[in-house]
Amino acid sequence: MVEKIETVLTLQGGGSLGAYECGVYKAIDKHKIKLDIIAATSIGSVNAAIITGSKNDEPAKSLEDFWLSLAETVTSSSLPDKTRAVASVMYSSVWGNKAFRPRWLNPNESDSNNSPYLYDNTPLRNKINEYVNFEKIRRPSSPRIVITCTDIQNSKPSIFDSKYDNITTEHVLASAGYPYYGIQWTKIGGRYLWDGTLLSNTPLIDAINASPDSDKNVYLVDLFPHVQEELPKNMEEVWHRARDIMFLDKVEHTLRVSNMLKRYLGVLGEMHEIMIKYLDSGNVDDNMKHRIIELEKTYHKLIVEKGGIIRDLVRVERKEDAPYLFEDSDFSIATVKKLIRNGEDDANKAIDLHEKKGS
Repeated sequence: MVEKIETVLTLQGGGSLGAYECGVYKAIDKHKIKLDIIAATSIGSVNAAIITGSKNDEPAKSLEDFWLSLAETVTSSSLPDKTRAVASVMYSSVWGNKAFRPRWLNPNESDSNNSPYLYDNTPLRNKINEYVNFEKIRRPSSPRIVITCTDIQNSKPSIFDSKYDNITTEHVLASAGYPYYGIQWTKIGGRYLWDGTLLSNTPLIDAINASPDSDKNVYLVDLFPHVQEELPKNMEEVWHRARDIMFLDKVEHTLRVSNMLKRYLGVLGEMHEIMIKYLDSGNVDDNMKHRIIELEKTYHKLIVEKGGIIRDLVRVERKEDAPYLFEDSDFSIATVKKLIRNGEDDANKAIDLHEKKGS
């Protein structure tokens, strides 16, 4: 049976809500939880690259410094949360921010990818390069990162894995190219790629497929609330709730399949023991011996090569105090700091509760 257990962190896409993931990682680092795999998409891929490729030995601090450097200080921190979010988004949509620059501010800038876009990702590219040493990502001692993108032309996922791929800034930018906000696509190896959230915003399956022979303990960050008791009262609230439902994690089916597989594997294991004892008894003719040997090969493929299951799941869920459709574009300093603080607090509570249950 499978004995190797890997610890996985999944990071969703969600624009400025990625600051919440920064707080979650601070808590994981504080609890000295060693990560084997970080499966990420969109802004989660940016966070994953900084965590694994931090230019110093304090990735949690590097990630927080990145987010604080990305925040804009134009919008007053004294404004109520939703008012501040609206003001920040309006400012960024016209003048850009430290991640994306409006194309109309540089109308003559060339585009080698010939992408019809509204916002240039050069500022984000520069920020990533400022904080990430990509050589470090490729070291065996670093957590393995799995980054997801979407192929524009065939609508299939494009998965990049630091174990096999030479992860660069381009891969991270490709994963974060969200078309609905007018962000450009990225061309890699002849493929034109968009944000991975278009196919799935929780890349847990990709983490499982990365090493199907290993069981997983998973820390899952959910940026979009599952529950909203109050019904939407207007179209802005309708779109907001629909957006949350599209992007929230949908791993329940994966967990049910994993639990079912766990039971099946247990039965197969017991049957395997009986079969081997029967083979060792010596009371087996050549035909039966051949059949058992062939079954042993199939058993090895099922159990050893692809028998990994999800053993444990710790879910950290962001709650919304002031729901707003474009909250994922609010990069104001007060909001970024609040998201980091909330992410750390929620993760500490989830981890402490999990450890208490396990003791």
